[in-house]
Amino acid sequence: MADGACRLCLSAEALAAEPVARNAGFVVLPKPHPTNPAALIVAIRHVASPFDFGAAEWAALGEAMILAQQHLAQFAPDGLTIGWNVGAAAGQHIFHAHLHVICRYDRNANAGRGLRDFVLR
Repeated sequence: MADGACRLCLSAEALAAEPVARNAGFVVLPKPHPTNPAALIVAIRHVASPFDFGAAEWAALGEAMILAQQHLAQFAPDGLTIGWNVGAAAGQHIFHAHLHVICRYDRNANAGRGLRDFVLR
């Protein structure tokens, strides 16, 4: 059920951006950034974490990841970092399940470093 106060619920007027793609379980939102453009893969159903997904949502996630990759191809990334933040201690600020897909480039100072070093630096 949608949460009227949730920025990522499709029924909320505060949805961050117009989706660039969608499937049965997810929408893909653009997340502009000056050095590392990204996309958010957002569950259509309001759940706090991916641990709340049902089998149909897990099945739809793979297709949504490909849709995000296709959207981000316009930025010609050298690689992608994919990550969930689950729970406040892990940095989740919006408690609606969403996956970050972040463009990475060889020219970046943190090139070759994984998610932990990318986030902590």
